[in-house]
Amino acid sequence: MAIEPLAYRMRPQTIDDIVGQQHVIGPHTALYKMIQQQHVPSMLLYGEPGIGKTSIAYAIAGSSKLPFFALNATQAGKKDVEDIVVEARISGKVLLFLDEIHRFNKLQQDTLLPHVESGAIVLIGATTENPFHDVNPAIRSRCGEIAQLKRLTIEEMELVITRALQDRDNGLGKYPITITDAQVTAIATASNGDARKALTLLESVYYASDEEDGVTLVRDATIASLAKRIGVYGDQKGSHFYNLLSALQKSVRGSDVDAALYYLAHLLESGDLVAVNRRLLVMAYEDIGLANPQIGTQVLAAVQASERLGLPEARIPLANAVVLMCLSEKSNSAYKALDAAIDAIHNGKTGDIPLHLRDTHYAGAAALGHGGYQYPHNTPVGTFGGWVKQQYLPDNVEGTTFYTPVIAGEEKRLATIYERLHTFKQQ
Repeated sequence: MAIEPLAYRMRPQTIDDIVGQQHVIGPHTALYKMIQQQHVPSMLLYGEPGIGKTSIAYAIAGSSKLPFFALNATQAGKKDVEDIVVEARISGKVLLFLDEIHRFNKLQQDTLLPHVESGAIVLIGATTENPFHDVNPAIRSRCGEIAQLKRLTIEEMELVITRALQDRDNGLGKYPITITDAQVTAIATASNGDARKALTLLESVYYASDEEDGVTLVRDATIASLAKRIGVYGDQKGSHFYNLLSALQKSVRGSDVDAALYYLAHLLESGDLVAVNRRLLVMAYEDIGLANPQIGTQVLAAVQASERLGLPEARIPLANAVVLMCLSEKSNSAYKALDAAIDAIHNGKTGDIPLHLRDTHYAGAAALGHGGYQYPHNTPVGTFGGWVKQQYLPDNVEGTTFYTPVIAGEEKRLATIYERLHTFKQQ
């Protein structure tokens, strides 16, 4: 067999060979039509590993007549960039594919940017990180399109695998292989939308399978053994890791137990227990809040247990915490009220602290007019404790309401007390 990996050999040669990403480069898109007319704009391709960024760049190069160069921003130096600039001057225009573009340093940018701006260099940048967070604005401003790619569907993955099995020049088509449709689907499913993983898994399965009478027989057990961890995604501390954290919190907030556990599983597979625990604690107070005040203590206990246990046992208390939060009553009223107060301060809604609330623990306080505070504990109100009618907010903020209770769980009882106290204030 060829020395190059199967995933490398099966890269699409033209834009018509691309599988998936039809929203970016399908025949109905402006980008497809421009390339067919030999007009290639500079662009950024953003998405997870293995979903087609490099393949699209090479396919565009195959469909265009431009001299093509490929660099990786983690390895390229100023000399590499200068060589491409020289080639652009000679050829009139070149196509540069820059992988990991978010790692492009300032010196490389300064050398390259004027030529991208003039059109001498058509830049296709690829990144796994959010370009609006991690790609220099100077690069972004010179790209006519910023395309977010999607994971391939099972059907698209099956097409990628089938093509590799049938291709006699670059794939496995010239080798006798017995593989069922169900096994193709199993490989596609295990690869989790990552075409490179699918082709790598297929190649590994081929080499790991037994032969009978010159025919390679693929068995279910071989696929299952090689596919154990291939579906895990979410680079630790990368954009997709934070997308997973966001999806976990939103699933808990939406009370979807199965989705929350799914995202928790991916996060724990990434191995960053500290970040997961931090987010779970935030969620306990941000999304459950006063509706179930005990949840903060319960989640903290689960987090501390996970820290003591470490992975993989840490998954057990954390699973309990996630299910509890999903099925708990929910309220965001407390922190929303605080945010409203912060916003009021930032908008200039401030005033002098009432004199009776100011510190009086020093000689001369009375001379400044400080004092007159009424101690609420000296005035019991039923079983509530103590309460007395007096002003607490500054004069020009008095009467402002920041807190709006949510009628859920324990907060329903708190809301009743809040409304009753508000009635007392009006008397």
